[in-house]
Amino acid sequence: MSQLRLSRSELPGTRFTFGVALPLLALLVVGLTFPLFGGGYWGVIATRACIYWVLVAGLNLVVGFAGQIAIGWVALLTLGAYTASVLTAGNVMPPLHPYLALAIAGVVGAVFGLIIGLPALRLRTFYFAITTLGFATIVTQVALAWQSVTGGGVGVPGPILPEPFYSQWGFYYFCLALAAICTWMTANIAASRFGRALTAIRDADVAAEACGISKPALLAMVFLFSGAVAGVAGGLFASLQSYITPDAFTIDLSVLFFIAILIGGQGSILGPLLGTLLLTVLPEFSAPLVAWSTFLYAALLLVIVLAIPGGIAELLDFKNRRPLESGRAIMPRPELLSRLLGTAKGRSALTLDGVSLSFGALRAVDELDLKIEPAQVHGLIGPNGSGKTTTLNIISGYYAPQRGAVRMNGAALPVLAPAQRAHVRIARTFQTPRIVGSASVLENVMIGATIDGMGTFVESLLSLPRHRRDETMLRERAMQALAAVGLERLAEVRADRLQHSELRFTEIARALTLRPAFLLLDEPAAGLSANEIAQLSALLAAIARAGTGVLLVEHHAELIFDVCDRVTVLNLGRKLAAGTPAEIRSHREVVDAYLGA
Repeated sequence: MSQLRLSRSELPGTRFTFGVALPLLALLVVGLTFPLFGGGYWGVIATRACIYWVLVAGLNLVVGFAGQIAIGWVALLTLGAYTASVLTAGNVMPPLHPYLALAIAGVVGAVFGLIIGLPALRLRTFYFAITTLGFATIVTQVALAWQSVTGGGVGVPGPILPEPFYSQWGFYYFCLALAAICTWMTANIAASRFGRALTAIRDADVAAEACGISKPALLAMVFLFSGAVAGVAGGLFASLQSYITPDAFTIDLSVLFFIAILIGGQGSILGPLLGTLLLTVLPEFSAPLVAWSTFLYAALLLVIVLAIPGGIAELLDFKNRRPLESGRAIMPRPELLSRLLGTAKGRSALTLDGVSLSFGALRAVDELDLKIEPAQVHGLIGPNGSGKTTTLNIISGYYAPQRGAVRMNGAALPVLAPAQRAHVRIARTFQTPRIVGSASVLENVMIGATIDGMGTFVESLLSLPRHRRDETMLRERAMQALAAVGLERLAEVRADRLQHSELRFTEIARALTLRPAFLLLDEPAAGLSANEIAQLSALLAAIARAGTGVLLVEHHAELIFDVCDRVTVLNLGRKLAAGTPAEIRSHREVVDAYLGA
């Protein structure tokens, strides 16, 4: 096992982090030296690009990582701009120092970022987009109507920063520094358990819940941060403009921010940065076409979606263009599981007591009693439609039983609380592998142990020591799980490049990183070869020997009878039979209803 205890520099993914950091450092060097060769007008454009990037850095977590369609984020830019301007102008109270006004603008942005984001917990896709656009319209109308404070259509002067940031280049460097800090912070989040959890919510939300990821709590933190940096960006924008009016905050500007992230690529830090720079500079070369800006943005987005769905980030991902080795074989090492899972003692059974669930007139599960013992493999079989997956979903908290209860350690588990199951060490896989395709295999597996990280969102944001310890622990545990299932050689490969069988074992590895007391598997052998099924059988037996109780839903009868200690047979939602594999093989009703001659 010594080969699995890797130093930080040897961990898979570290070189990838350095590969991202180098282009960002190169852009920073260009930004620092820009005044040496940039004229006054281009200095304004460069400053505007830095301000836009401050906002996009936060919005990227909402759109690019969490997958929320937040088109109306210009509302927070507007709020930040007016907050900073009104406070420094003294329209409602004695004038405040510009730096204090900027800080308050960030607080206002954070509060309203959370308010705008709350509908995302219930609304999806375009409904949430319409909500954000509606909020942007409301903010603009309030700015027009509240003339005593905002100046209405006449406007209000923006804040003026004192020396050394009063001059054009001084203010440029101030904005560049804030953009660099925001980039560093969002890169920290992207490389943390919170960033991986966001991508899981975006691409595999059901699996994210099974890993214990709380979507409301995570999105609330992201909306707070994104709103705060958008508010600060608004204050900087007002200072750059010198004088702001409501017509400075158009829907076109909001669309620019959104498209910059999409053409940059989801789940990327560098791509949206380059997209922001491109869309800020591009209008300067196409000034005669300004009236067609919305059409051009739409055309550009369409070209990107059709030609390069992964955006700029995909163009720059040279590593994942290399062909993978053909004829790859999965070679699990079950002997490594004892180190990963430990040897648990004193665990009680997971039980279902008289559980029933109906969908309309269909009785999916009918008065089911089931007992899954620790350190055993329990098979759950039956014809299609017999209620096997429904049973798993009840245990996992996705469905609420109408009668009966699921108990563990003698206590009833809460209903409709799938994220809570991971906290009592219940892990599961799915009929169709739920994987984050744009993430590496290692990152997918690390998602499974998200709840075992101790660092807070702020600690990850600032890359504090507890965050770094979390990352080291999660990487080492994920590598142990990958070694146990035989996929450690593919740790750095994007998951969407894997074969079907490799995805199956990746999902099992992700579940094992939780160090589960009970593991629920939904047809893990589907699509596997005979040799891979034999390897899966040995792996499941080793998991049980390590003390984990396994509930196996499977159609491969030979796998069930080879590895299971107990078997329960369902038919039309009711228990048809239960016993040892030998007893089930000879049960006449089971043979007639399911096994056949």
